[in-house]
Amino acid sequence: MIVPGLLFFVIFRYIPIIGSLIAFQDYNVFSGIWGSKFVGFKHFENLFMYPEFLRILSNTLLISLYQLIFGFSAPIILSLLLNEVRKMVFKRVIQTVIYLPHFLSWVIVGGLVINVLSPNYGIVNELLSYFGYEKIFFLQQPEYFRSIVVVSGIWKEVGWGTIIYLAALAGINPELYEAADVDGASKLRQVFSITLPALLPTIMVLLLLRIGNILDLGFEQIYILLNPLIKETGEIIDTYIYEVGLLGFQYSYTTAIGIFKSVIGLILIVGANQLSKKLTGNSLY
Repeated sequence: MIVPGLLFFVIFRYIPIIGSLIAFQDYNVFSGIWGSKFVGFKHFENLFMYPEFLRILSNTLLISLYQLIFGFSAPIILSLLLNEVRKMVFKRVIQTVIYLPHFLSWVIVGGLVINVLSPNYGIVNELLSYFGYEKIFFLQQPEYFRSIVVVSGIWKEVGWGTIIYLAALAGINPELYEAADVDGASKLRQVFSITLPALLPTIMVLLLLRIGNILDLGFEQIYILLNPLIKETGEIIDTYIYEVGLLGFQYSYTTAIGIFKSVIGLILIVGANQLSKKLTGNSLY
């Protein structure tokens, strides 16, 4: 039964690693991997010497940090709130509604965001005008872009992210809550003394996995919302790879960037795993 899964990882995860060799070559499509000239760490040196790379890296890290702080905590808070809903029909309706955005592509969600924030007919600017404020060109001003990315990402994925937490909450022994009620513990005290400690192993595992992918923001969301006016704060590593690698045909250079991302992710996840093991006793391995 595990053969299909193993084949998937071998074909689509391990065999493509051979292609990483082109990061150390001046890759030529006609010469292929084995016929291209070997140049060592030339492309890695160019990467760190590129004057705009530091800005692109800082944009990526800042947006990732915002998503980690707000996007990671949002499903936890929402699952705690849903766990307190006692009417099952109402609870299921809410769950269905908040799950739906996950199944929409970023093309659709990006279009919705652009329409909602439109200075001409967007509902946000209509409300601002109604209350006497000037209209804001949200997607033309760099200072708003990161907030738009984080909020739209939370709206799309927060419902789907609650599934694992709700499953973990369902496994908590209800006798613990009954005993807490007898002792006179309030709902808030029960959350901090029973619910969160029970969720901690799940939270730590998901957090560690999230830290390992801190440089992977998701190309689709950023690319759809990005425009030349907000590149200063919106351009990230993934969009830069697309423009330079696929559109500019610099395959070796962008492969070097991909390896750089992978190494940073590996260092972060190993370090965070060891820190979590020492501090909480929970870890991936």
